[in-house]
Amino acid sequence: MDVGELLSFQPEKPALTVGGGGGGGVKRKRRLDDDLPPKSDESKKEKRQNAIKDEQENIARLLEEEPEVDALDEISLKRLLLQFEKRVYRNQEMRIKFPDLPEKFLESEVDLNEAIMELHIVATAPELYHILVELNSVQTMLQLLNHENTDISIAVVDLLEEMTDIEALNENEDDAAILLDALLNAQVMALLVQNLDRLDESIKEEADCVHNSLAILENMIELRPEVCIDAAQQGFLQWILKRIKTKIPFDNNRLYCSELLSILIQTHEENRDRFGELDGIDVILQQLSMYKRRDPVTPEEIEMVENLFDSLCSALMHPSNRGRFLRGEGLQLMNLMLREKKVARSSALKVLNHSMNGLEGVDNCNKFVEILGLSCIFPLFMKTPKAHKKAGPSKQELEEHIVSIISSLVKNCDGTQRQRLLNKFIENDHEKVDRLMELHFKYLSKVHAADDKVEALKREARQNGEEITDDMEEEYYLRRLEAGLFTLQQIDYIVLETCLSCSSAVRQRVLKILNLRGGSVKTIKSIMREYAGSIGDASNPASQKAEQEKILQLVDRF
Repeated sequence: MDVGELLSFQPEKPALTVGGGGGGGVKRKRRLDDDLPPKSDESKKEKRQNAIKDEQENIARLLEEEPEVDALDEISLKRLLLQFEKRVYRNQEMRIKFPDLPEKFLESEVDLNEAIMELHIVATAPELYHILVELNSVQTMLQLLNHENTDISIAVVDLLEEMTDIEALNENEDDAAILLDALLNAQVMALLVQNLDRLDESIKEEADCVHNSLAILENMIELRPEVCIDAAQQGFLQWILKRIKTKIPFDNNRLYCSELLSILIQTHEENRDRFGELDGIDVILQQLSMYKRRDPVTPEEIEMVENLFDSLCSALMHPSNRGRFLRGEGLQLMNLMLREKKVARSSALKVLNHSMNGLEGVDNCNKFVEILGLSCIFPLFMKTPKAHKKAGPSKQELEEHIVSIISSLVKNCDGTQRQRLLNKFIENDHEKVDRLMELHFKYLSKVHAADDKVEALKREARQNGEEITDDMEEEYYLRRLEAGLFTLQQIDYIVLETCLSCSSAVRQRVLKILNLRGGSVKTIKSIMREYAGSIGDASNPASQKAEQEKILQLVDRF
């Protein structure tokens, strides 16, 4: 054996086998604990149980050792409020005495901040809110919103947000009402807006204060919806619009502002008018224009865009805002969104529907045809687009919006625009008429199914000895509308107008399809007579009567 073989030589190691002695076992390496007796499962289980028991005993001991906190009562609250008032007065005194020497009033400011923090316990006892009002402590808190030190105003906003938390207010409605009355009488909205104007959101604490200020507004609106009008009058609507158009990166406060904007103008006509006067239409259109060729990135940004579209739809319910939308080139923007096929397309359809319906939509309808909108809307009519997974209306809602837009165009367009619209139903061998009748039968079957359910409900009510009241009839009618009756009425209105205004070939095509599919002219007439009975603006009897007469004349001529 030479030197190399000697160095590489290794003696054979004994191998253990699994499966007993003999030559057929699988070899494995010997472990250090092979000679130890195996641990029993019972001993492991016992150790786990002992560990759990020890942990439970430790928790119980800690709970017993924790000092008890006295519940807040009237006496302790008055003591806290007295201390708070003294520290407010002391801080004011020191600031007046040493206006240019911050080190002199710094200690009193720290004490005041601590006193505000101690008042947070009040939010746990809403039944004592009346004491804050009786002792004028609410007024003192609101005065501190204008404190020279923003740290103090931030602390007060944080306290008010906690006190107006909707869960706390719902625990004791009487005291909640007393607190809200005191806040509103002191014009809390105007004071919050003044404080918001001086905050710098690049500082985290001040950005949090903005969020808490918005939360106070939302809490109060949830308990009292009429607060929306006060908030708009006292500057909140204007501040929200200014914040939305600020050119800073997207954040949660921007999302929150968009949500509150949609709430403020959703149900209050006065706020919609104020929104238009504050150039709100232009502000929203400018923000939405950023999404005509790109999609929002995060779910939060998607939600913000939806809120802006909803706000625009609410605003367009006010007649004067239709003109502002037209002058702001809102139609052109929505039309571009239809072409680009981004997330915004679905919501753009909803906006177009709101901008064109009714007598106030005449100018927008004619302008839409003028800017070549027909080339965008009719492809969608022929094939309803898929709904976006993350945002916007459902496919069913999209189809209803498209039908409603075309119905509004048929009603409101005149002159050359109307002729261009009607020509669409003749081109390509009447394919639009075929699609129209396809939708007629689709929605007719839905309405028939809803009618069967309504009749079943009526039979059940009569069997139980109940009388069918006017409220019940109204509820049944709403069920039918939700099932598709309104869309069916819009479809059949388009059928009547095209049959009577286009060439006779259109009418012949409609009758042919009705015969092939077992439909009838009588059914269409019945639907349109019911439509005439419910259409129109009840606040304007003259226009309502004119609309009804027009539909009935179409029915008689069909």
